[in-house]
Amino acid sequence: MLKRLIHYIMFGSIAFFGFTHVVYAEAPMVKTQVPGYYRMQLGQFEMTALYDGRIELDTQLLKNVQPGDLDRLLKRFFVGNPKMATSVNAYLINTGPHLVLVDAGAGKLFGDSLGHIAENIKAAGYDPSQVDTILITHMHGDHIGGLNNAEGKPVYPNANIFVAKAESDFWLSQEKAEKAPDEQKRFFNMARDISSQYLANGKWQTFVPGGELVPGIRAIDAKGHTPGHTAYVVGSDKQKLVIWGDVIHAYAVQFAEPSTSIDFDIDQKQAVMTRCALMKTIAADGSFVAGMHLPFPGIGHIRAEGEGSYAWVPIEFEPLPEFSTTAAKGSSY
Repeated sequence: MLKRLIHYIMFGSIAFFGFTHVVYAEAPMVKTQVPGYYRMQLGQFEMTALYDGRIELDTQLLKNVQPGDLDRLLKRFFVGNPKMATSVNAYLINTGPHLVLVDAGAGKLFGDSLGHIAENIKAAGYDPSQVDTILITHMHGDHIGGLNNAEGKPVYPNANIFVAKAESDFWLSQEKAEKAPDEQKRFFNMARDISSQYLANGKWQTFVPGGELVPGIRAIDAKGHTPGHTAYVVGSDKQKLVIWGDVIHAYAVQFAEPSTSIDFDIDQKQAVMTRCALMKTIAADGSFVAGMHLPFPGIGHIRAEGEGSYAWVPIEFEPLPEFSTTAAKGSSY
């Protein structure tokens, strides 16, 4: 009887009183996440959101919001307090003639929870060497740290780096670095170290916002968070997406209360004005928006909710157009 029982266990069934029961092996947990990219079509452009990782920000960094309101807004979205998890994103745009990366993530400047842009570019089917243009929203470390690898060598050897002149002039100024508070000096050092090889190779380009840097991608002034903070308007076939960088850090709070700033904003008053203006425009025209600190993939729409208050409407997963067309052929609808 024991031999018979062992036989049935080994070969997938156990018989008791004339009934046969299928036995399945216990499945071990996989304990890995899917690759950190999400793809969508914007007109003729292929957009790929890239996940660099996540960090925890202290909610006490948020300014101009009452503690009771802060707690209520965070609880409404099940966001932690006093530590809120915050995504770090970048965006890859294939326009056909150009492969454009908007921001490069943090690299390993802030620990192992970040630094996954390059590997997710590869997971998405591209290689960093194929990127020919990198557009920088601003020069904080979590946006430019990924330009170089752990040895300080360029990750994107064939790319020209485009940074607003006001941004580059500020962070690469020795005079401003010397006058900066001690806790900010390291950010100037990061900017200088990261940009040095691209500058030496003639790959570091500055511009004044207002025009196209690549056909279909236009830079607009979004200063406040930093002196040269820049947003990029991507347009193709009458579809539009605004990549707005760090206009938002705490989505659970700042959409509902746009007057809430964060300690990282160099000019907090201007940052609030920029946020309010962009939200009003984007909500009115219905375009897509993407943000570096919105929950991954960080793409969606903005809905106006009363005077000066907004709601975040994230994009839903959907197949790309060619897959939709194929699926439709077998549909009865």
